[in-house]
Amino acid sequence: MSQIAHSIKQRTTPKDVFYTPPELVKLHLNMVKPYVSPISIVYDPFYGKGAYYNAFEEAFPNSTYEFSEIEMGKDFFQFDKPIDVIVSNPPYSMIDRILEKSVSLEPHTISYLIGFHNLTAKRIEYMNKNDYWLEALHLTKVFKWYGMSAIVIFTRQIGGKNCISFDRTVHK
Repeated sequence: MSQIAHSIKQRTTPKDVFYTPPELVKLHLNMVKPYVSPISIVYDPFYGKGAYYNAFEEAFPNSTYEFSEIEMGKDFFQFDKPIDVIVSNPPYSMIDRILEKSVSLEPHTISYLIGFHNLTAKRIEYMNKNDYWLEALHLTKVFKWYGMSAIVIFTRQIGGKNCISFDRTVHK
């Protein structure tokens, strides 16, 4: 087992603060561009050091922007303004709660950078049951981050279709 994997497995509390490299933020925002219009309200629920939010104006000119950051007294789980697009790098340890809250805000697009191992069939099914379908998936690797990361884009549509297929059958 690698030293990084060993230290992650041995920690006693989650360490979810991983800042996204600027070039990866740019790639992510470029992937989301087709879902953002000049009248869109784009939301970064996990501001951190502002890598996403501070790049919104260049990526999505003329749109409106919102953010949350718990350390600034703006809690994502208390946020309740109307929004059109969510895009961010969330804390992976709370991914189920984050997806639930994201769905409750009813944006037309939800896009996160997540650990690839967090993209499970159960989570995709949860999103599908709420009419969000996996429209795009991009796998990437970030130096010193554990495993592969994935940019996922879910769009809201009735009777949509995922860009990947899967099943939850346990094959013997």
